[in-house]
Amino acid sequence: MLIQRYFKGLKSYFRYFIFGSTLFFVAITIKENWQEIAEVQLTGLSWIYLTLALGMTLLAHVWSGWVWHWILIVFDHPLGGWWGVRVYLKTNIVKYLPGNVWHFYGRVRAIQSTGASLGKATASVALEPLLMAAAALTLASISTWYFGAIRLILLVIVLISVHPFILNPILRKLSQLKANAQDSQIAASVVYLNRYPLKPFLGELAFIMLRCLGFILVVFALQPISPAQVFTLVGAFSIAWLLGLIVPGAPGGIGVFEATAITLLNGQLATGTILSSIAAYRLISTLAELGGAGLVYLFE
Repeated sequence: MLIQRYFKGLKSYFRYFIFGSTLFFVAITIKENWQEIAEVQLTGLSWIYLTLALGMTLLAHVWSGWVWHWILIVFDHPLGGWWGVRVYLKTNIVKYLPGNVWHFYGRVRAIQSTGASLGKATASVALEPLLMAAAALTLASISTWYFGAIRLILLVIVLISVHPFILNPILRKLSQLKANAQDSQIAASVVYLNRYPLKPFLGELAFIMLRCLGFILVVFALQPISPAQVFTLVGAFSIAWLLGLIVPGAPGGIGVFEATAITLLNGQLATGTILSSIAAYRLISTLAELGGAGLVYLFE
Protein backbone atom coordinates (compact mmCIF):
# COMPACT_ATOMS: atom_id res chain seq x y z
CA MET A 1 0.00 0.00 0.00
CA LEU A 2 2.84 2.38 0.88
CA ILE A 3 4.64 1.58 -2.40
CA GLN A 4 1.39 2.13 -4.29
CA ARG A 5 0.97 5.57 -2.75
CA TYR A 6 4.61 6.40 -3.54
CA PHE A 7 4.26 5.56 -7.22
CA LYS A 8 0.92 7.36 -7.41
CA GLY A 9 2.53 10.50 -6.00
CA LEU A 10 5.50 10.10 -8.32
CA LYS A 11 3.13 9.82 -11.29
CA SER A 12 1.41 13.05 -10.27
CA TYR A 13 4.74 14.88 -10.02
CA PHE A 14 5.74 13.50 -13.43
CA ARG A 15 2.55 14.89 -14.95
CA TYR A 16 3.20 18.31 -13.44
CA PHE A 17 6.79 18.16 -14.73
CA ILE A 18 5.65 17.39 -18.30
CA PHE A 19 3.01 20.12 -18.21
CA GLY A 20 5.34 22.73 -16.71
CA SER A 21 8.36 21.95 -18.88
CA THR A 22 6.42 22.10 -22.14
CA LEU A 23 4.76 25.38 -21.19
CA PHE A 24 8.17 26.76 -20.19
CA PHE A 25 9.61 25.76 -23.58
CA VAL A 26 6.74 27.44 -25.42
CA ALA A 27 7.01 30.60 -23.30
CA ILE A 28 10.78 30.89 -23.86
CA THR A 29 10.36 30.35 -27.61
CA ILE A 30 7.71 33.05 -27.81
CA LYS A 31 9.84 35.43 -25.76
CA GLU A 32 12.89 34.92 -27.97
CA ASN A 33 10.91 35.41 -31.18
CA TRP A 34 8.51 38.11 -30.04
CA GLN A 35 9.73 40.59 -32.64
CA GLU A 36 8.90 38.20 -35.50
CA ILE A 37 5.47 37.51 -34.02
CA ALA A 38 4.76 41.25 -33.82
CA GLU A 39 5.57 41.60 -37.53
CA VAL A 40 2.79 39.20 -38.55
CA GLN A 41 -0.03 41.22 -40.09
CA LEU A 42 -3.71 40.33 -40.28
CA THR A 43 -5.74 41.48 -43.28
CA GLY A 44 -9.46 41.32 -43.98
CA LEU A 45 -8.88 38.05 -45.84
CA SER A 46 -6.99 36.70 -42.83
CA TRP A 47 -10.04 37.16 -40.64
CA ILE A 48 -12.14 35.28 -43.18
CA TYR A 49 -9.74 32.32 -43.06
CA LEU A 50 -9.67 32.42 -39.26
CA THR A 51 -13.47 32.39 -39.18
CA LEU A 52 -13.50 29.42 -41.55
CA ALA A 53 -10.97 27.69 -39.28
CA LEU A 54 -13.28 28.22 -36.31
CA GLY A 55 -16.22 26.77 -38.24
CA MET A 56 -14.14 23.81 -39.43
CA THR A 57 -12.93 23.04 -35.91
CA LEU A 58 -16.47 23.22 -34.54
CA LEU A 59 -17.62 20.92 -37.34
CA ALA A 60 -14.84 18.49 -36.38
CA HIS A 61 -16.14 18.29 -32.79
CA VAL A 62 -19.72 17.80 -33.99
CA TRP A 63 -18.51 15.04 -36.31
CA SER A 64 -16.54 13.42 -33.48
CA GLY A 65 -19.73 13.22 -31.43
CA TRP A 66 -21.45 11.51 -34.34
CA VAL A 67 -18.58 9.01 -34.66
CA TRP A 68 -18.90 8.27 -30.95
CA HIS A 69 -22.49 7.26 -31.73
CA TRP A 70 -21.03 4.73 -34.19
CA ILE A 71 -18.78 3.41 -31.42
CA LEU A 72 -21.86 2.87 -29.22
CA ILE A 73 -23.42 0.90 -32.07
CA VAL A 74 -20.34 -1.36 -32.15
CA PHE A 75 -21.13 -2.19 -28.51
CA ASP A 76 -24.79 -2.83 -29.41
CA HIS A 77 -26.06 0.23 -27.56
CA PRO A 78 -27.33 2.70 -30.21
CA LEU A 79 -28.57 5.98 -28.75
CA GLY A 80 -28.86 8.12 -31.89
CA GLY A 81 -26.42 10.42 -33.61
CA TRP A 82 -27.72 13.66 -32.13
CA TRP A 83 -27.71 12.17 -28.64
CA GLY A 84 -24.03 11.38 -29.13
CA VAL A 85 -23.30 14.87 -30.45
CA ARG A 86 -25.10 16.62 -27.58
CA VAL A 87 -23.40 14.60 -24.84
CA TYR A 88 -20.01 14.80 -26.54
CA LEU A 89 -20.11 18.59 -26.94
CA LYS A 90 -21.37 19.17 -23.40
CA THR A 91 -18.66 17.04 -21.82
CA ASN A 92 -15.78 17.96 -24.15
CA ILE A 93 -15.02 21.31 -22.54
CA VAL A 94 -14.32 19.85 -19.08
CA LYS A 95 -11.23 18.03 -20.35
CA TYR A 96 -9.29 21.20 -19.47
CA LEU A 97 -9.94 20.62 -15.77
CA PRO A 98 -7.06 19.13 -13.74
CA GLY A 99 -6.88 15.39 -14.19
CA ASN A 100 -7.94 15.40 -17.84
CA VAL A 101 -10.54 12.66 -17.21
CA TRP A 102 -13.73 14.54 -16.38
CA HIS A 103 -15.03 14.47 -19.96
CA PHE A 104 -14.68 10.68 -19.89
CA TYR A 105 -16.46 10.53 -16.55
CA GLY A 106 -19.34 12.66 -17.86
CA ARG A 107 -19.81 10.43 -20.90
CA VAL A 108 -19.72 7.24 -18.85
CA ARG A 109 -22.40 8.66 -16.54
CA ALA A 110 -24.52 9.75 -19.51
CA ILE A 111 -24.40 6.28 -21.08
CA GLN A 112 -25.17 4.61 -17.76
CA SER A 113 -28.23 6.83 -17.38
CA THR A 114 -29.67 5.14 -20.49
CA GLY A 115 -29.51 1.71 -18.84
CA ALA A 116 -26.11 0.54 -20.13
CA SER A 117 -23.78 -1.43 -17.90
CA LEU A 118 -20.66 0.13 -16.42
CA GLY A 119 -18.48 -2.10 -18.62
CA LYS A 120 -20.25 -1.11 -21.82
CA ALA A 121 -20.14 2.58 -20.91
CA THR A 122 -16.45 2.60 -20.01
CA ALA A 123 -15.44 0.43 -22.98
CA SER A 124 -17.21 2.71 -25.48
CA VAL A 125 -15.57 5.77 -23.94
CA ALA A 126 -12.15 4.09 -23.77
CA LEU A 127 -12.28 3.01 -27.42
CA GLU A 128 -12.67 6.56 -28.73
CA PRO A 129 -9.18 7.91 -27.84
CA LEU A 130 -7.61 4.65 -29.02
CA LEU A 131 -9.20 5.05 -32.45
CA MET A 132 -8.28 8.75 -32.49
CA ALA A 133 -4.65 7.90 -31.77
CA ALA A 134 -4.64 5.23 -34.48
CA ALA A 135 -6.22 7.66 -36.96
CA ALA A 136 -3.71 10.44 -36.18
CA LEU A 137 -0.79 8.05 -36.54
CA THR A 138 -2.21 6.77 -39.83
CA LEU A 139 -2.56 10.27 -41.24
CA ALA A 140 0.94 11.19 -40.07
CA SER A 141 2.46 8.06 -41.61
CA ILE A 142 0.98 8.72 -45.08
CA SER A 143 1.49 12.47 -45.22
CA THR A 144 4.99 13.20 -43.96
CA TRP A 145 8.61 12.17 -44.24
CA TYR A 146 9.12 12.08 -40.45
CA PHE A 147 8.79 8.30 -40.36
CA GLY A 148 11.02 7.72 -43.39
CA ALA A 149 11.10 4.21 -44.87
CA ILE A 150 9.13 2.60 -42.04
CA ARG A 151 5.89 4.43 -42.88
CA LEU A 152 4.28 1.43 -44.60
CA ILE A 153 5.21 -0.92 -41.74
CA LEU A 154 3.91 1.60 -39.24
CA LEU A 155 0.63 1.95 -41.12
CA VAL A 156 0.13 -1.84 -41.15
CA ILE A 157 0.85 -2.00 -37.41
CA VAL A 158 -1.68 0.76 -36.76
CA LEU A 159 -4.39 -0.98 -38.76
CA ILE A 160 -3.73 -4.26 -36.96
CA SER A 161 -3.74 -2.50 -33.58
CA VAL A 162 -7.47 -1.73 -33.83
CA HIS A 163 -8.34 -5.40 -34.38
CA PRO A 164 -10.48 -6.91 -31.57
CA PHE A 165 -7.69 -9.42 -30.80
CA ILE A 166 -5.42 -6.51 -29.86
CA LEU A 167 -8.04 -4.04 -28.62
CA ASN A 168 -9.98 -6.26 -26.25
CA PRO A 169 -7.14 -6.65 -23.67
CA ILE A 170 -6.47 -2.90 -23.90
CA LEU A 171 -10.17 -2.07 -23.49
CA ARG A 172 -10.36 -4.34 -20.49
CA LYS A 173 -7.42 -2.58 -18.86
CA LEU A 174 -8.67 0.93 -19.71
CA SER A 175 -12.15 0.07 -18.50
CA GLN A 176 -10.70 -0.98 -15.15
CA LEU A 177 -8.72 2.26 -14.91
CA LYS A 178 -11.60 4.53 -15.90
CA ALA A 179 -14.26 2.77 -13.87
CA ASN A 180 -14.11 3.84 -10.23
CA ALA A 181 -15.49 0.56 -8.92
CA GLN A 182 -14.52 -2.67 -7.14
CA ASP A 183 -12.75 -5.39 -9.12
CA SER A 184 -15.71 -7.74 -8.84
CA GLN A 185 -18.06 -5.15 -10.30
CA ILE A 186 -15.68 -4.46 -13.19
CA ALA A 187 -15.10 -8.11 -13.97
CA ALA A 188 -18.83 -8.69 -14.19
CA SER A 189 -19.38 -5.80 -16.59
CA VAL A 190 -16.38 -5.80 -18.96
CA VAL A 191 -17.50 -5.76 -22.61
CA TYR A 192 -15.52 -6.96 -25.62
CA LEU A 193 -15.48 -6.08 -29.30
CA ASN A 194 -16.78 -8.80 -31.57
CA ARG A 195 -15.91 -7.15 -34.90
CA TYR A 196 -13.37 -4.81 -36.45
CA PRO A 197 -14.42 -1.18 -35.77
CA LEU A 198 -13.73 -0.05 -39.35
CA LYS A 199 -16.50 2.54 -39.62
CA PRO A 200 -15.59 4.35 -36.35
CA PHE A 201 -11.90 4.21 -37.32
CA LEU A 202 -12.60 5.86 -40.68
CA GLY A 203 -14.80 8.38 -38.87
CA GLU A 204 -11.96 9.30 -36.52
CA LEU A 205 -9.64 9.59 -39.51
CA ALA A 206 -12.06 12.14 -41.00
CA PHE A 207 -12.12 13.93 -37.62
CA ILE A 208 -8.32 14.32 -37.62
CA MET A 209 -8.45 15.54 -41.24
CA LEU A 210 -11.01 18.20 -40.30
CA ARG A 211 -8.80 19.32 -37.41
CA CYS A 212 -5.83 19.46 -39.79
CA LEU A 213 -7.81 21.55 -42.23
CA GLY A 214 -8.70 23.98 -39.45
CA PHE A 215 -5.01 24.33 -38.56
CA ILE A 216 -4.01 24.80 -42.20
CA LEU A 217 -6.60 27.58 -42.57
CA VAL A 218 -5.08 29.33 -39.55
CA VAL A 219 -1.59 29.13 -41.08
CA PHE A 220 -2.92 30.27 -44.47
CA ALA A 221 -4.50 33.28 -42.78
CA LEU A 222 -1.02 34.42 -41.75
CA GLN A 223 1.16 33.28 -44.65
CA PRO A 224 0.59 31.85 -48.16
CA ILE A 225 1.58 28.18 -48.33
CA SER A 226 2.50 25.90 -51.21
CA PRO A 227 0.89 22.49 -51.92
CA ALA A 228 4.07 20.78 -50.69
CA GLN A 229 3.83 22.62 -47.38
CA VAL A 230 0.27 21.32 -46.91
CA PHE A 231 1.60 17.76 -46.46
CA THR A 232 4.20 19.03 -44.02
CA LEU A 233 1.51 20.80 -41.99
CA VAL A 234 -0.73 17.72 -41.99
CA GLY A 235 2.09 15.50 -40.77
CA ALA A 236 3.31 17.93 -38.12
CA PHE A 237 -0.22 18.61 -36.86
CA SER A 238 -1.08 14.90 -36.68
CA ILE A 239 2.02 14.08 -34.63
CA ALA A 240 1.61 17.11 -32.36
CA TRP A 241 -2.08 16.39 -31.80
CA LEU A 242 -1.32 12.70 -31.11
CA LEU A 243 1.31 13.53 -28.48
CA GLY A 244 -1.05 16.07 -26.92
CA LEU A 245 -3.60 13.26 -26.63
CA ILE A 246 -1.40 10.56 -25.14
CA VAL A 247 1.17 12.44 -23.01
CA PRO A 248 -0.02 12.58 -19.38
CA GLY A 249 -0.29 15.79 -17.42
CA ALA A 250 -1.46 18.05 -20.27
CA PRO A 251 -5.19 18.86 -20.03
CA GLY A 252 -6.45 19.20 -23.59
CA GLY A 253 -2.89 18.68 -24.83
CA ILE A 254 -1.92 22.20 -23.72
CA GLY A 255 1.83 22.70 -23.94
CA VAL A 256 2.63 19.32 -25.49
CA PHE A 257 0.83 20.11 -28.76
CA GLU A 258 2.43 23.54 -28.99
CA ALA A 259 5.96 22.38 -28.16
CA THR A 260 5.79 19.49 -30.65
CA ALA A 261 4.38 21.64 -33.45
CA ILE A 262 7.06 24.29 -32.90
CA THR A 263 9.79 21.65 -33.06
CA LEU A 264 8.47 19.91 -36.18
CA LEU A 265 7.69 23.08 -38.14
CA ASN A 266 10.92 24.83 -37.27
CA GLY A 267 12.62 25.67 -40.58
CA GLN A 268 9.51 24.83 -42.60
CA LEU A 269 7.77 28.18 -42.03
CA ALA A 270 8.76 31.58 -40.70
CA THR A 271 9.17 31.45 -36.92
CA GLY A 272 6.69 34.27 -36.38
CA THR A 273 4.10 32.47 -38.50
CA ILE A 274 4.61 29.21 -36.60
CA LEU A 275 4.19 30.76 -33.16
CA SER A 276 1.30 33.00 -34.17
CA SER A 277 -0.49 30.11 -35.91
CA ILE A 278 -0.13 27.80 -32.91
CA ALA A 279 -1.37 30.46 -30.49
CA ALA A 280 -4.28 31.37 -32.78
CA TYR A 281 -5.22 27.73 -33.28
CA ARG A 282 -5.26 27.05 -29.55
CA LEU A 283 -7.62 29.99 -29.10
CA ILE A 284 -9.82 28.88 -32.01
CA SER A 285 -9.92 25.29 -30.75
CA THR A 286 -11.01 26.41 -27.27
CA LEU A 287 -13.61 28.80 -28.70
CA ALA A 288 -15.01 26.00 -30.87
CA GLU A 289 -15.37 23.72 -27.84
CA LEU A 290 -17.00 26.50 -25.82
CA GLY A 291 -19.27 27.34 -28.75
CA GLY A 292 -20.29 23.71 -29.20
CA ALA A 293 -21.18 23.30 -25.55
CA GLY A 294 -22.97 26.66 -25.55
CA LEU A 295 -25.09 25.75 -28.58
CA VAL A 296 -26.17 22.49 -26.97
CA TYR A 297 -27.22 24.23 -23.75
CA LEU A 298 -28.98 26.91 -25.81
CA PHE A 299 -31.02 24.40 -27.80
CA GLU A 300 -31.83 22.38 -24.69
